[in-house]
Amino acid sequence: MKFRVRPVPRLAGSAEVPGDKSVSHRAALLGALADGATEIHGYLEAEDCLRTITAVQAMGAAVTRKGPGHYRIDGAGRHGLREPGDVIDCGNSGTAARLLLGVLAGQPFWVMLTGDESLRGRPMGRVAEPLRRMGAAIVGRSGGSKLPLAVKGTRPLRAITHDSPVASAQVKSAVLLAGLYADGPVSVTEPAPSRDHSERMLRQFGAQLVTGERSVTLMPGDLRGTTVSVPGDISSAAFLLVAATMIGDPGVTIHRVGVNPTRTGVLDVLEAMSARLRIEPAPTVDEAEPAADLRASASELKATSIGGALIPRLIDEIPVLAVAAACARGVTTIGDAAELRVKESDRIAALARELDKMGVGVQERPDGMTIAGPQRFRGARVTSGGDHRIAMALAIAGLVAEGETVIEDTACVATSFPQFAATLNTLAGTPVVLVED
Repeated sequence: MKFRVRPVPRLAGSAEVPGDKSVSHRAALLGALADGATEIHGYLEAEDCLRTITAVQAMGAAVTRKGPGHYRIDGAGRHGLREPGDVIDCGNSGTAARLLLGVLAGQPFWVMLTGDESLRGRPMGRVAEPLRRMGAAIVGRSGGSKLPLAVKGTRPLRAITHDSPVASAQVKSAVLLAGLYADGPVSVTEPAPSRDHSERMLRQFGAQLVTGERSVTLMPGDLRGTTVSVPGDISSAAFLLVAATMIGDPGVTIHRVGVNPTRTGVLDVLEAMSARLRIEPAPTVDEAEPAADLRASASELKATSIGGALIPRLIDEIPVLAVAAACARGVTTIGDAAELRVKESDRIAALARELDKMGVGVQERPDGMTIAGPQRFRGARVTSGGDHRIAMALAIAGLVAEGETVIEDTACVATSFPQFAATLNTLAGTPVVLVED
């Protein structure tokens, strides 16, 4: 599949983005582990999160789809999951794979996890290592650090204090999920705060946690079913916000986007770039995840510096922020982001390579990039390399390019934002992103 993108003079109107991917994964997993029923509203019905639904069904949780994004999960309980009859395929989802490792560490049976070619190349060792210290058996490729991995847990797991070398919500969440089966409190300390969706949702399901600025401790115990309202995914909203800042007024409003403070680094950066941005708190069904309506309009963007503690709060938004940086006046630097090299693709290399085809110079650094601006984009034939965020970032670049842009390998966009092209076409008032087989 490919996108054929045409430049557009204006974007206008309002939109909604799909449910938050991180929150959706966690709601399905905790619903499966809880006693009683969990109702999930706004679940992301994209490939990544549907893999998690399929996984919990395979292990005995009863899942009923009641409507678009509305699921009921009758939990198996903390000790009620069973051995699946087949390999669990996580597709392209690193979140599904890593969080499932945490859950499976506490299950007394063997499970095999695999994924697509991209996911099989991504590192799993930093999750597997603390889980092995807790007592789980995890074996597989590259010394048990890459999928496919076979996992056999035990009960109880050993309580540990894990000092994570990286600020990673996936590592932290896997250890906390395993901690539900430990023989005592389990703690994780990070070098900087990472997103805290797991902590918020564990509390919502009745778990006992103590949190500090860079640490969290969980006391093992049972979970109870609840109602989860999933806000819109700020990582998806970021593409529309950046587009609105680069393209003529009147601007775009995105309704009910999750604004968890551990995820709003993209808003901080856009404000530092002098983007015209308005944030209006939106009513929420529950208090677990805050939400807001976000409005952005055409702006004279200025360069900024992105690094340090900001990075865990916007790591997935860097591809589209790189596009914004190319339109900003001055030199934007992005550092402390080596994690980008082990995402669905090497995003640093991919951005440098593909934006160069569009006439935009990006200076690669080991842990980031430097982008001088403003530069002009020109239409070109580019490729996503199977990475959904690269595909969408290139599409946003295509909206401001001179001439037509053709983006190869865009089926991957369905992993997080299936309605991406349709949403942009609606805001443009005309077909500007054509989808072709």
